[in-house]
Amino acid sequence: MRKNNLRSAGVKRVFGAMAATGFYLIGTPIQAAEVKTYSKPSMAAFSSQMQDALLGNDKYEKPVWNLHDALHLPKWLDASVEQRTRYENMDGNFKANGRGGDQQIALQTALWLQAHIAKFRIGAEFLDARALGADSGSGVNNTHSDEADFLQGYLAWADQNLFYSGIGAEIVAGRQTLNLGSRRLVARNAMRNDINSFTGIKLRLLGYDSWQFTGFVTMPVNRYPTAAADILNEVHEFDEEDTHTWFSGGFLELYNVAWGVNSDIYLYHLDEGDSIRNPTRNRRYFTPGVRFYLKPKKANFDFQTETIGQLGTVRSTTAANNGRDLNHAAWYQHADVGYTFDIPWSPRFAFEYDYASGDNNPNDNEDQRFDTLYGARRFEFGATGIYGGFARANINTPGYRITAAPRNDVQLGLSHRFYWLASKKDSWTAAGLQDTSGRSGDFVGQQLELTARWDFNSSLNFETGWAHLFKGEFAKRAPSAPTVKDDVDYVYVQSQLRF
Repeated sequence: MRKNNLRSAGVKRVFGAMAATGFYLIGTPIQAAEVKTYSKPSMAAFSSQMQDALLGNDKYEKPVWNLHDALHLPKWLDASVEQRTRYENMDGNFKANGRGGDQQIALQTALWLQAHIAKFRIGAEFLDARALGADSGSGVNNTHSDEADFLQGYLAWADQNLFYSGIGAEIVAGRQTLNLGSRRLVARNAMRNDINSFTGIKLRLLGYDSWQFTGFVTMPVNRYPTAAADILNEVHEFDEEDTHTWFSGGFLELYNVAWGVNSDIYLYHLDEGDSIRNPTRNRRYFTPGVRFYLKPKKANFDFQTETIGQLGTVRSTTAANNGRDLNHAAWYQHADVGYTFDIPWSPRFAFEYDYASGDNNPNDNEDQRFDTLYGARRFEFGATGIYGGFARANINTPGYRITAAPRNDVQLGLSHRFYWLASKKDSWTAAGLQDTSGRSGDFVGQQLELTARWDFNSSLNFETGWAHLFKGEFAKRAPSAPTVKDDVDYVYVQSQLRF
């Protein structure tokens, strides 16, 4: 990390966007043939994260078609619009009591405005997410649709050299998104149509080239409406902070600890309570974790390992009168190792493994099912949207991944994973299937996914993907499993316009 400004370089390269390197597949940037200047634009609205107040550069390339220049806005005002349209189709079903396939058109539009005066910034982001073509049997919920609401509204202050100490400092107060570390526990969602946001305060301290610390105290924002009927009827309700729930944490990043290896060390605390509109399971968790990783580089091996623990209590149901408090102790482990070849297309091959504990005995007073909190899963377990086959709970899954860039503006990838339940008496959470007797076995099946993305320029890209779920014995035999035992195919095609 360097305390410098690449803005002028970005303007010079704005019409050479397709020559910028690195490829972005399922959320993972990989270095390609030429010198990399920018990351590829993400699949979701990330306008509010394009600028770094402490590093003084742009994370993403300036769109060749951009609202600021088109409207001749003053330098103190930033503005951006992003629009994403995605068609999804699922043939077959794997969810509890599922019948037949499903389809929908997911629309996401984001408008971001920010004014900056001296060291202060005030900004807002407006998000409109809609699920068109969904029906009452599609399982539509508030991760698919959140019409016309404010995702962010914040006041920020930043100093790149606090008290001449060489340390950068930033404070952000108000409604905001969070995106930390590997994004497995706290993330600004990429493929999902709706995006997590929080209201509170965040402090960031930066020791250039050495370390970075982020601390925050927030209330999660509840998205409304929640009833499927209201969503299908396009009933509008403004989102509200959950004043009975607090989510806080500290996150320390250490750069180049040894031999180029970086590390994250963190602790999150979730204290969840019931409100009139939002009954909960009263999760009260402490979640510590540590990650070590070496970034991908041509003609070199890379790796990543992350270990997470989780301790606390959780209620057995959301019903206040019927639930009982359970002792919660769970853990999660991720490991991958990859190699990027120094040949045309710069292919990278990686082995991956993820384990998230499940509840060993659903009838005792203990709970061992890992909770991914506010994390994202698309980059690891495949497409979400109306599919979303796997989550970071009660899984035991090895696999491999291949990525390649035949051109600087094209990214291709293949992912193949095998899924077992960590505990065969606990549920396949993404499907809502469970056999408390354990007689349905623990093999869920295999998932094969292919993706491709083409960047027309720095303002417009197109993406498509196909996933096939080969059902295993549990997916076919578990109680409430779909009566049709055929495998499942999921296809999506999307475009993203940034300006």
